[in-house]
Amino acid sequence: MVAFWVLLALAVILLIVLLALSIRVVTQYEQGVLLRFGRLVGTLKPGLHIIIPLIDVMHRVSLRIVTLPIESQGIITRDNVSVGVSAVAYYRVIDSVKSVVEIENVQAAIDQIAQTTLRKVVGQHALDETLTNTQVLNVSVREILDAQTLGWGVEVTLVELKDILLPESMKRSMAKQAEAEREKRAKIINAEGEQQAAATLGQAADIMLAHPIALQLRNLQTLVEIGVDKNTIVVFPAPLMSTISELGTFLARETRDAAASVADTD
Repeated sequence: MVAFWVLLALAVILLIVLLALSIRVVTQYEQGVLLRFGRLVGTLKPGLHIIIPLIDVMHRVSLRIVTLPIESQGIITRDNVSVGVSAVAYYRVIDSVKSVVEIENVQAAIDQIAQTTLRKVVGQHALDETLTNTQVLNVSVREILDAQTLGWGVEVTLVELKDILLPESMKRSMAKQAEAEREKRAKIINAEGEQQAAATLGQAADIMLAHPIALQLRNLQTLVEIGVDKNTIVVFPAPLMSTISELGTFLARETRDAAASVADTD
């Protein structure tokens, strides 16, 4: 009787172990690749599945997007400048069978090929192009990676340059260049302002030449502006010859008017 209960307990334990080895659960973001005696049988969709213990082997493959940091790479650009460039890549498995059968470790393989591709692409561009045309570099790296990884059932969705480290000497040179560029723009703006002021003064001089009284009005306005401070003595040069000429003209005109008035009275 005791032997019966022992055998029954062993049978129950064996059944539980077989069920544990047989039951497989595939989550919603995964896909199972089933191998039987080492041969590919097919894929398992999300849900509960029963496999044959010790005969079937199931590999879980995540279909979610994976973030892969690319370590900083010491790269010499086309214009012989040493820079350190790091990036980040995003990829996802689009064919779970190929990702299991065609390659041993997908993430390690993509990491290595991404580093070599990054060095190759950045090395073909000058430093200024690397700093300004990062979008072009991103697209180039992604296209090269896609050409390699599609055969593994993996699609690289995005590559972004994350950081570009420059030598201190290059940073100082770029700072001097930027300062010189700002000084250049300041001088050009100042020269343009002088040109516009000269043109405006020329127009004002033409107007005053056509209307001499405008110069006198301007002189009076200047005196008013200077005379705000009453403790200041101002010596203002007046156009003496023109003033005498205008005064003579005024007296002659007054004399003619007086003579005409006398003649009308007689």
